[in-house]
Amino acid sequence: MIAALIRFSVRHRFFVLIAALALLAAGVLAVRSTPVDALPDLSDVQVIIRTPYPGLSLIHI
Repeated sequence: MIAALIRFSVRHRFFVLIAALALLAAGVLAVRSTPVDALPDLSDVQVIIRTPYPGLSLIHI
């Protein structure tokens, strides 16, 4: 399988070059359109859990 792929690549160098250039162009476009978050959120992750318990009035829930 790999030997056949290598033979095909050697025989059809032009197609391999075109495919490489297409992948390069796609990579450049992907890098240019990817948003970069310059200021990441460094705050701690917080979770608030509210559970009722006996003696708690319903006004505070």
